[in-house]
Amino acid sequence: MSSLTLANSQAIESAVHTEQGASPIEQSSQVETAPAQHIAFTKAARAAIMSPLTPHTASYKVFYGSFELGDAHYTLPKTDSNYYKYHFDSEVGLLMLSDERKIESEFLVEDGRLTPYRYSHERTGTGSDYEEQTLFLKNEQYVHTIYKSDAIKLDYKEELFDPLMVQLQFRMDLAANKRPLAFKMVKDMEVDDYSFRVVADEKVTLDSGTYDTVKIEVVRDSSKRQTFFWMAKDLAYLPVRLSHFSKGSKQLDIQLASYQFDAPLPPMTTAIIDGSDPEQTKKALEWMQQENDTSELEELKRLATEH
Repeated sequence: MSSLTLANSQAIESAVHTEQGASPIEQSSQVETAPAQHIAFTKAARAAIMSPLTPHTASYKVFYGSFELGDAHYTLPKTDSNYYKYHFDSEVGLLMLSDERKIESEFLVEDGRLTPYRYSHERTGTGSDYEEQTLFLKNEQYVHTIYKSDAIKLDYKEELFDPLMVQLQFRMDLAANKRPLAFKMVKDMEVDDYSFRVVADEKVTLDSGTYDTVKIEVVRDSSKRQTFFWMAKDLAYLPVRLSHFSKGSKQLDIQLASYQFDAPLPPMTTAIIDGSDPEQTKKALEWMQQENDTSELEELKRLATEH
């Protein structure tokens, strides 16, 4: 998250199943930011909240069951101003299918919150290639976005994020114990709402190491699809694993392979645990019981023939 968050996991999963404005630095003096929350954070707490912006890289392996599909990489370079660039690229394949993506987010830090400026997404591989370009003009109160060959203007009168930099804001809000964990994100020419719940503290062991994490659940109206991800407390809440289930069957598993931070990280604040939704958990278990016992290879062949 953005870190690998829901938006990018859906982008990877799809392989299995501009207008110019002022420069970002110039715009930073014009942007109308949301009022800062007047919370008396200690110096240590402020350092923890801002720690996800520490320059870093992270690489992930993408799996479908026991089949490795490919990898994904995130890079947040060092900056000497409040203007940042965040990069993502992935390359996955399944049988005769391939999917490559390059994503870049440009954003500003204003009063401790992240403000998007420009977002680009290029997809190539099996099927139709396409690009998505979005320019956030908050001072003019609109967003100009182009998806494939269509363009549209959207209102910009509330806090918005793009699918990549929202991952960093999520980590910052988690460190600040902000509630609700809810975000409005511009994606595919629409403004989508995403909400999250902190389920539990869990220890996660992967090939890359063992991590003390908090488990996050994507809040949905339906229990037919579930997405969980685990974020490491000692790594500025960097996601170390994401698992996506559809009708009780695991569709995607993304695991941290390696990481590097360019500076020492401060101690992280203790996350408030919201707990799980018992009713949603019950419905998910019912769906799992209804699913037929299908082998991984058979399911992969089915997915391949559907594309």
